[in-house]
Amino acid sequence: MPEMGEFHAYDCARMGRREHVRLVVAVMLVACGLAVAPRAAADPDTCPPSCDRIPDAAWIAPWAMPLNARYTWPRLAGIAVTATAPRFRFEELCGSPPMAQDPRVYAVAERASVVNPDGQWQLQATVVHWRGETWRGGQLADDVFHHAVAALRSCQRTNPQASPSVTTEQPDQMAAVISGPVILRQYLVVTPANSTVTELALWSTAPPLTAWPMARDDTLLEALAAPLCTAYIGSCA
Repeated sequence: MPEMGEFHAYDCARMGRREHVRLVVAVMLVACGLAVAPRAAADPDTCPPSCDRIPDAAWIAPWAMPLNARYTWPRLAGIAVTATAPRFRFEELCGSPPMAQDPRVYAVAERASVVNPDGQWQLQATVVHWRGETWRGGQLADDVFHHAVAALRSCQRTNPQASPSVTTEQPDQMAAVISGPVILRQYLVVTPANSTVTELALWSTAPPLTAWPMARDDTLLEALAAPLCTAYIGSCA
C-alpha cells in the first residue's frame, strides 16, 4: 500500500497536468477568437427597433427647436425623466377625455420639460415607445397619433376658451396652434417602423413676451422625426 507521501506526490502531479490542460485550452480559445470577453456596456444613444428604454439619440437637438437663440434649450436627454401613461400637452390644455384603453399606459416613455416665468415660452418634449414586435407596436403608435389629431381638432368642445387650428397634417405628422388665454404650439410625429410617437410643445400665456419666430412646420417636424431613425437602428432603412 503506498505511503501518504506517495499519494501526495501523485495528487500534485495530477493537479499539475490539469492546470496544464486548462492553460493549453485557454490559449487555444484566445488564438481562435472564441474566448468570452466581458460584455460591453450598452450604448445609451441607440437601441434596436424594439427597445425597453428611450435612447439618448431619440431627442430633437436643442438648436433645431424654435427660440433656441432666446432660451438656449438644454439637451433633452439630460433632463428627461420617466413618464407614466403620459398625455400630450394639448390634452391637458383642452381637457381632452382619456383615450379608451390608452396604450400609453404600458409604453416606455420619457418627458423633458423646461419651465420659464409667465409670459415666456415653456417647453415639453415626450418620446413614447412600445416594446415587442414592431408590427404590433407600430399599430399602437399609429392609433395613439390619429386619436391625438382627432382630439386636438375637438379642443374647443372641451375647452371653449381654446381655439385650435391644425396647420400641417400628414399621415405621420401633425402641427397645430391653439389660441386663447394660453397660446400653444403643438407638434406630433409617429414612426410605426420603430413603434414610437414623439411630441414637442411650446406654450405661453397671451400675449407672449417673446414673439414666435417664422418657423416652417415641415422643417421642425423633420427635426423631430429624424432622431427616431437614428436612435432605433435600422428602423427607417
